[in-house]
Amino acid sequence: MVAFFRRALKKLDKLNIDQHHKLLISAVNKISLLETVSDSINVGILVCDNYHRLVLVNKCAKRMLPLNYSEGLRLSSSILDDKLSEYLNKIVLSKDKVSGKEIDIIHKGQSKLLSVNIVPLVQDGRVKGSLIYIEDITEKRKEQSRLRRAENLASLTTLAAGVAHEIKNPLASISIHLQLLQKSLAKKNRIPDDTEKKTEKYFNVLNEEVDRLNRIVVDFLFAVRPMNLELRICGINQIISQLTDFVCIELEQSNILCRLELDKNVPDFLMDERYMKQAILNLITNAKAAMPDGGVLTITTHFADNEIKISVCDTGIGIKKEHCDKIFEPYFSTKENGTGLGLTQVFKIIREHKGEITVISKPKKGSEFRIILPVPQKEIKLIAYNDGV
Repeated sequence: MVAFFRRALKKLDKLNIDQHHKLLISAVNKISLLETVSDSINVGILVCDNYHRLVLVNKCAKRMLPLNYSEGLRLSSSILDDKLSEYLNKIVLSKDKVSGKEIDIIHKGQSKLLSVNIVPLVQDGRVKGSLIYIEDITEKRKEQSRLRRAENLASLTTLAAGVAHEIKNPLASISIHLQLLQKSLAKKNRIPDDTEKKTEKYFNVLNEEVDRLNRIVVDFLFAVRPMNLELRICGINQIISQLTDFVCIELEQSNILCRLELDKNVPDFLMDERYMKQAILNLITNAKAAMPDGGVLTITTHFADNEIKISVCDTGIGIKKEHCDKIFEPYFSTKENGTGLGLTQVFKIIREHKGEITVISKPKKGSEFRIILPVPQKEIKLIAYNDGV
């Protein structure tokens, strides 16, 4: 195409008005086609000249990036995110190549992860500027994280049942024999009083450790076994209110203010009330642990576009960026005495209800867990609910 127009330009003085008109229309059509292709690509494209001025920005880039774009404006002045602007300007000035550099930005109140690629713009063997193409990989990374968690859970299931039962059986035997020994030692005049007190203390410690191990096994089995949901129509606002009433004294003692912002328009929907209570309670417990010096716990609900959105937000110590994608994985914990199964349980419960859970966090500023539940949940088969269970 370029070769054709170059040949035409050489013969421009030999063309009549009609031929000039046809050549101009052809050029406009070709440029229009290129613009349409550029704007249809789901990748942000920015082109700079040798003076680092923007000469082309496609629609995807305008939607994706915080831009103040006008043709001829320098790149450093056009990008409104300081971190991204500084990086792009540095690479463009050095005329280096970059492939797949990941940068996170905040645009329109949303966190985005971008993959940045920069190559020199070469024409006729000479560098004429820089070509920058940027892809929003936020959802891709989230999906990869979800798939990895699902794969981890699936790979553990077969091993879990056998290992857990192997642990649980001797625990039960130890517990029974400890009780028998305690009854035997309780007989009068069997041993001196001071020895009996010490022995009783040791047995109490053993019993506590057996109970702790048993809870770990129970939590582990819950995390990996298939869930049998018993569904009925329930209200998530009522569940949240009941749970916060239940833990309010504990939160007050920890200097934590609990705020509820519950949307009255949130409809009742099909759920397993026991499991959903467990999921919300685990998030509240997690938030409390993240605020050892007190803070604010905010729980909100909102209904829009046939989705119920639940947010559990704290002002605690936050989560490191490299940990955010791992916190729902079994046995991953940043707490000294954590089992690493609490958030795994939450993840599993929400997924069993056909929902999604994500986390947004910044160290020393707090964390927000966001749950999205579809309504109506047509894919879940209704199981009879037994009030006696």
